[in-house]
Amino acid sequence: MDRDAFVSALRAEGFTEFVVVTRDAGELDTHTHPFEAKALILEGEIHIRTDGAERVYRPGDTFHLAANAPHTERYGAQGVQYLVARR
Repeated sequence: MDRDAFVSALRAEGFTEFVVVTRDAGELDTHTHPFEAKALILEGEIHIRTDGAERVYRPGDTFHLAANAPHTERYGAQGVQYLVARR
């Protein structure tokens, strides 16, 4: 999915807050966020583990995390940059 289509689709779903996040290689232990998040990977890669399964996301991929969903994040060797919508 491209950036314009992503933003347009999420605005139609009622998302109004969009933030570009950049992370260096590394990881975050299990944590939650008090908001729902949908993100589009712009560069690099991110591994997200939730509900006992890990999935890898690369440029053009999108992911969705429900509010308060426990998960871990691991960033690829080149880090990751993604556009995230929150509500």
